[in-house]
Amino acid sequence: MQKNALYILLADDDEDDRLFFKDAFEEIKIQTNVDFVHDGMQLMDHLHNPDNKLPDILFLDLNMPKKTGKECLIEIKKTERLKNIIIAIYSTSSSEEDIEDTFIQGANIYIKKPSDFNTLKKIINEVVTVNWHYHTSGLNRDNFLLRLK
Repeated sequence: MQKNALYILLADDDEDDRLFFKDAFEEIKIQTNVDFVHDGMQLMDHLHNPDNKLPDILFLDLNMPKKTGKECLIEIKKTERLKNIIIAIYSTSSSEEDIEDTFIQGANIYIKKPSDFNTLKKIINEVVTVNWHYHTSGLNRDNFLLRLK
């Protein structure tokens, strides 16, 4: 693991999406350490293990086996040690209900999974370069859904 690099954790059960994500991080020019978990139970076990470093940014898929992304989000935000983790919802869903629910539950940003690699790189670059302290203080429903121009 590189020192002073951003620690990124992706919770996603789809292997193709994990590979796509890993390749995109390898091409951006920001030092990161990217780790993966494959389902909601594995995510929560990872986060609750005091020997594991907490991620700087957690990319969280909503549709995962064993425990959904929404269930994980609720548990994370109710847990004192975990509640300040920056959470980027990373989902194929563009349902208004999912966007609204995750906003209310305390996610920091909502990203609809892009279908092309260059858009994914732009999104990742945008998310990892946001000053989250400033962004979180001004978080509202209008800037919650990430839209690239």
